[in-house]
Amino acid sequence: MDAFIGAVSLVATADTLIVILIASIFGLFVGAMPGLTATMAAALLVPVTFYMEPVPAIAAIISCTAMAITAGDIPGALLRIPGTPASAAYVEDAYGLTKKGKAGLAIGISITAATIGGLIGFAVLMVGAPALARFALNFSSFEYFWLALLGLSCAALVSSGGVAKGVLSLLLGLFIAEVGLDPLMAQPRFTFGSAELAGGISFIPVMIGMFALAEILRTGASATGVPQTTVGNPFAGVWSELMRWRVNLLRGAAIGSVIGALPGVGGDLGAWVTYSLAKRTSKTPEKFGTGHAEGLVEAGATNNAALSSAWIPAMVFGIPGDAVTAIAVGVLVMKGMEPGPQLLTVNPQNFYAVMIVFVIANLLLLPLGYAAAKLARFIFRVPRSYLNAAILLFCVVGAYAINNSMFGVLVMIVAGVLAYILEANRFAVAPIILGIVLGPLVEKNFTTSMMIARGDPLAFFERPIAATLGIATILIWTLVAASALMRSRRPRAEVVA
Repeated sequence: MDAFIGAVSLVATADTLIVILIASIFGLFVGAMPGLTATMAAALLVPVTFYMEPVPAIAAIISCTAMAITAGDIPGALLRIPGTPASAAYVEDAYGLTKKGKAGLAIGISITAATIGGLIGFAVLMVGAPALARFALNFSSFEYFWLALLGLSCAALVSSGGVAKGVLSLLLGLFIAEVGLDPLMAQPRFTFGSAELAGGISFIPVMIGMFALAEILRTGASATGVPQTTVGNPFAGVWSELMRWRVNLLRGAAIGSVIGALPGVGGDLGAWVTYSLAKRTSKTPEKFGTGHAEGLVEAGATNNAALSSAWIPAMVFGIPGDAVTAIAVGVLVMKGMEPGPQLLTVNPQNFYAVMIVFVIANLLLLPLGYAAAKLARFIFRVPRSYLNAAILLFCVVGAYAINNSMFGVLVMIVAGVLAYILEANRFAVAPIILGIVLGPLVEKNFTTSMMIARGDPLAFFERPIAATLGIATILIWTLVAASALMRSRRPRAEVVA
């Protein structure tokens, strides 16, 4: 309690609160711009933090990131361009609501579910942070392998084109993730002597190309514009939807809090797992991907809950889960707030200060999200040709800014053309993105585990948690294969009859 009171006194200063507000507005602007990412927003703030005190400096990164990631749902709902890999899990439902004339509802559900999920995640962390930290310490390379594989399976199972096409898309994403240097031996793979390819293919230019550029090509070819609708009060009807899917809301926040706390995993995996779970447990799974709020509520809550708990491994273990928390760890070190196990024992007020900042940023989501939704209505008044030109400009800037190289722009163009061809043949592109994100995690933990086990595959089932995750993953594969086999035999039986 003393540590929490000390954290409140650190945050409740005029300087810190002003920094949180300004950084939140900046994150909202960057996150809502197609092609610009939360990672870019956090990176742009780093030079500014040089001149700040430690708590305001880390508060700027946290509030900017929380706002930018949630704001990434706005272009997803209006333009079918997700701002993060997590929002790609439910972008079809968000955009489907916009096509039904419910753009305000789509944005309102995303904002409100994210806020509630983040606050529930904070409550869970305040009570169970030490327990979650101890639980996360039990995870070895064996558990991480099965967890990442389970996430990849979810991406293939919920894809709109069917399981077979989802698996093929996922394999393509895993192949793209293989380009570059081997994570353990540093051997070049599929680089063809290119220095740019030796560094691997970043998922950000690929995501920009496969969603933003492909959407430009699609709308340009079909001569259709943004679905003509109005964005009224974004919170109208949201409460009834959240109450209707309250079990999904609570389940998504709980699962997100656990997954985000796992070191080295990050929050992107959680939304895919809970969206798949929502579809599998739904009474109307056929509605998913058509503008159905059920998966949007659960995955949206997971998104911010995982984002809040992702700071546990970053601060307690010094292990960032993604690029954004890696930037935050760098700022912590720069300001003398060394992340590590001693943070909860020597300086626990710093840890709780980070959590309080995240709560404030989540509460700011509601008024700032309302303002962003109201301003988003101007998108519908812009001719599609002008809008495409502006989006393309942001795409080029975002792809170039990753490594300050035209190689990122080239990757974006190739990915966009590839996605356009794939979607024309009803292949889902979202599993490709998750394959690129989780591919290195699967490979690294698999090879590390095989080295530890000296080539014995049974070692993947020797640890209790690993065995549970492994059996669950294999059981899912078996059930999907059995159901596909039964569906393939049913038409034959009808023809014979």
